[in-house]
Amino acid sequence: MEKEYSAMTPEEKKIDLFLRQKHTLDLFLERNAISKAQYDKSLGDLKEKMGIGILTIRSDNYDDKS
Repeated sequence: MEKEYSAMTPEEKKIDLFLRQKHTLDLFLERNAISKAQYDKSLGDLKEKMGIGILTIRSDNYDDKS
């Protein structure tokens, strides 16, 4: 069950934001709006800026309820 956004911890909010942004990149790549090289660069930059580092987040656990 998904928590209400206001009940999420800051870390949960950061992970949720990361997953949403990664999902957008996935869609761009799937629709050939960006190249694989652009995808890899953008995803790497996103991980670095958000401090995701070596943390592995499985995007198939992302369920967009909006």
